[in-house]
Amino acid sequence: MDMFAKLMADLTGKNRKIVFTEGPDPRILEAAARLKADGIIIPVLIGNVDEVKAAAAAGNFDIEGLEIIDPATYPEMDAMVEKMVELRKGKMSAEDCRAALSKGNYFGTMLVKLGKADALLGGATYSTADTVRPALQLIKTKPGAHLVSSCFIMEREGELLAMGDCAINISYEDKLDKDGNVTLSAAQQLAEVAVETAKTAKTFGIDPKVAMLSYSTKGSGKGPMVDLVASATAIAQELAPEFDIDGELQFDAAVSPVVAQTKCKGSKVAGQANTFVFPEIQSGNIGYKIAQRLGGFAAYGPILQGMNAPINDLSRGCDAEEVYKMAIITCAQA
Repeated sequence: MDMFAKLMADLTGKNRKIVFTEGPDPRILEAAARLKADGIIIPVLIGNVDEVKAAAAAGNFDIEGLEIIDPATYPEMDAMVEKMVELRKGKMSAEDCRAALSKGNYFGTMLVKLGKADALLGGATYSTADTVRPALQLIKTKPGAHLVSSCFIMEREGELLAMGDCAINISYEDKLDKDGNVTLSAAQQLAEVAVETAKTAKTFGIDPKVAMLSYSTKGSGKGPMVDLVASATAIAQELAPEFDIDGELQFDAAVSPVVAQTKCKGSKVAGQANTFVFPEIQSGNIGYKIAQRLGGFAAYGPILQGMNAPINDLSRGCDAEEVYKMAIITCAQA
């Protein structure tokens, strides 16, 4: 059974409801029609009802019976505006909130916040920032989480890997209070990303062996980035002793049993890693794209981590197949 068949089997009977913020988009409609035919996940489409129906008819997509919600005619808009004003705690006026909620990204996020849907998928026409910003402002991070991060699930002929964070956190810097005291260290942030990536990996059927990647293996190289990864490894091991996490590891030591025997014999991760945590976004983004373009892996993501509810982002270059699969992934997180 492949990953998506397993996820769908797990979702059967749960009636998870997913909001699509870009209802009239043909890729969204094709995926929604397919989900409707499956009868497991319930799509909700945001947009002008006539526009959505016309686009579905033009593409011959059967969305009959699916809920289509137009923010412009939503009967509970006043209550939604009031709730958003409360959530923004004086940072946005009622007029600002009403204007924001006229757009699918904010409106859809509030539907999730209010419990009218379980999950949200956007980004077919919105930028990543326009999907993530409403989520950060309204859904916010889950208890105990200090930041949002991302993970890509990589799949090739049944082989599954997880890679994080390749899309959200540009780098990790110590967070300071007004007196200059460190309130959240860079290493604590990277450790949190590692633990969340391990949890995501487990959700998708991977038994996580987490490699904290570096240009150094166990002190073979020196420098601030090596120190960061080594410190983050120790913190992550303490935060989540249930997971096998090791570092700092070079990529060859992480995946090659032969190199692992030479560089870090006895590690529970080296030579068999399947979950990779990058020290900053540049190496992460390059790394997953190399695996995708040269290694023949399909890349699913970015899957957002650390949120109070599942909100995920599509590539603007996505096709209907990617929308369909990301909808399944997003509902699996709920």
